[in-house]
Amino acid sequence: MTDCRMTIREMCDAFDVTPRTLRFYEAKELLFPIRIGQKRLFTKRDRARLKLILRGKRFGFSLEDIRQLLDLYDMGDQQQTQLRRTYDIALERLNQMEAQRNELSEAIGELKEQLQWGETILKQMDQPTAAAE
Repeated sequence: MTDCRMTIREMCDAFDVTPRTLRFYEAKELLFPIRIGQKRLFTKRDRARLKLILRGKRFGFSLEDIRQLLDLYDMGDQQQTQLRRTYDIALERLNQMEAQRNELSEAIGELKEQLQWGETILKQMDQPTAAAE
């Protein structure tokens, strides 16, 4: 691999994705492999873009956000615009995730209370009553 190009299979193995995923990202114009007939060859740039796509997806960024961030790479300002926009989107996403975590923690607490209540009721039902004896 002296020319630093990878086949679709090598990309799938390296990034633990399916060929369908790579074709999907290509169709969405997030990746731009070199096409030779039916063969796709992914460059170092494609690998860097895929790494960022996968990281963005893991953090819950939309594909549109990811596309916009990737497009800012070529602005010619040493990625200052890209980094600033990435920071803003990441901060917004962090706030959303923390709010979701708080809501989930509250729901978990309420569910635990309901389970304790249910357990108490079930124990009472399992005990023989004095009137039945």
